[in-house]
Amino acid sequence: MWSRGLASLCSWSNLTCTLGSSLQRSRVFVQVQRPTLSALVYLRGNVGDLGGIVATKAMEQVAGLATSAVSAAASAAGSLKRKQQKKVGTHNGTFHCDEALGCFMIRMTEKFGEAEIVRTRDQKILDTLDAVLDVGGVYNPEADRYDHHQRGFDQVFGHGFATKLSSAGLVYKHYGEEIVAKELGLDPQHPDVQRVYLAVYKSFMEAIDAVDNGINQYDTNAPPKYANDTYLSARVGRLNPDWMDENSPEKEDQAFHQAMELAGKEFLDSLRYYGRSWLPARSIVAESLAARKDAHESGEIMILKQFCPWKQHLFELEQEFQLNPTVKYVVYQDERSGSWRVQAVAVSPGMFESRKALPVPWRGLRDEQLSKVAGIEGCVFVHMSGFIGGANSFQGTMEMARKALEFSEAVEMKH
Repeated sequence: MWSRGLASLCSWSNLTCTLGSSLQRSRVFVQVQRPTLSALVYLRGNVGDLGGIVATKAMEQVAGLATSAVSAAASAAGSLKRKQQKKVGTHNGTFHCDEALGCFMIRMTEKFGEAEIVRTRDQKILDTLDAVLDVGGVYNPEADRYDHHQRGFDQVFGHGFATKLSSAGLVYKHYGEEIVAKELGLDPQHPDVQRVYLAVYKSFMEAIDAVDNGINQYDTNAPPKYANDTYLSARVGRLNPDWMDENSPEKEDQAFHQAMELAGKEFLDSLRYYGRSWLPARSIVAESLAARKDAHESGEIMILKQFCPWKQHLFELEQEFQLNPTVKYVVYQDERSGSWRVQAVAVSPGMFESRKALPVPWRGLRDEQLSKVAGIEGCVFVHMSGFIGGANSFQGTMEMARKALEFSEAVEMKH
C-alpha cells in the first residue's frame, strides 16, 4: 500500500497544465511539496496501520494543493485570454528604420502595449491584425492602418512641416503626444507635451521620414563633399542579414527586433533629452535674450545666465519676437572647466557658417600671442574657424565679444 501511495505522491509532485488554444505550446509549472521520503519509510516499517492513515491524509493534502494549483492556472489563463494580446503587422523581407521605429513606438501606447509583431505580406493575414504598418497600401488611422507607399498618399506632419510621412511619422503623428506625455509623466494637455512633441519631430523624426521617402536634405544637384553613412536609418539598414550569409525567417525576425531596439533607444534618448534638458533651458535663454541690451547697447551680444542647450531656443525666440538685429555672439561660462567662452552664432540651425565669426587675425592663436594681437589680457584661444574663443575671465571674454563685433570687414581684409 505504501509503495502505491508513494508512487501516487511522486506523480503529483510536478503538476503540468496546458492552458488551451489561447496559450498554445505554453505551459504553467506548479511545484507541489512532496512528503519526506525518510518519514514515509519510517512509518512503513514502524507504525503499522497508522501508515495507511498518514498516507491517506498526505494524499488528501497533495490533492488539495493540486486542485488549488489547477484553479490558479485556469484563472491566469482566463485573465490572459480576456486581455487578448494585440497583434501589429509589418512586412517581412528587408526592413528599414521607419517600420522598425514605428513598431517600437506603437507598442509604447496604451492600446498596443506589448503587442505581438507579425511580419508578413500576406494580405489575408494582415486583414486580421489590430494594426498594420508600412504595408497593405492603406492609410486609415481609425482602423490603425499606416502605410505610405500607395498612390496619392500625401500626408505630412503639419505644424509647418512639409516632409511626406513614413510609417514611423504616421505613428508619431497619431500617438506621439500620448507617448511624450507618458514618458514625461504629464497630462497630454500640458503645454510642455506639445513643445516636446514638436521638438522631437523636428530634430529626430522628420529625418527618418525624409530618408525613407528619398527626399534630399538640400536643394542642389551637386555631389556631396563627403559620405555620411553613420545616421540612424543607415545603421538600422546594416542590421539586415548579409546577402553572403545563410538566411532564414527566424534570423530575419531576430534582426528586425534588434533594429526595433536600436531605433527605439535613440528615439527615447531624444525624447528624454528634450523633456529633461532642452525644455528647462528655454526659460534661461528667454531671460538672457530679454537682457541682451544690458550686455551691449547693440543687443547683438547675449550673456547666458547659466550654461544650457541654447542654440535652437535662440533661433526660435528670435523668430518668434522678430528680433532685428539678431544676436551675433553668446558669452557663457564653460560648465566643465569654469573658464569663459564667446561663441559666434551660426547663420541658421545645423549650419557651420557663423553670422559674424571671430576676427581672422585671432584665429588659431593662443595665450600670450593671442592677447598681444587682440590687445586683451588673459586670452586663452580662438578656434581656427573663428566660431569660438575664450579668456580666463568674464571681463576678458566680454571684451573679446565687443572687439569682434566692432571689427569691420575692411579691417579684416588688411590682415
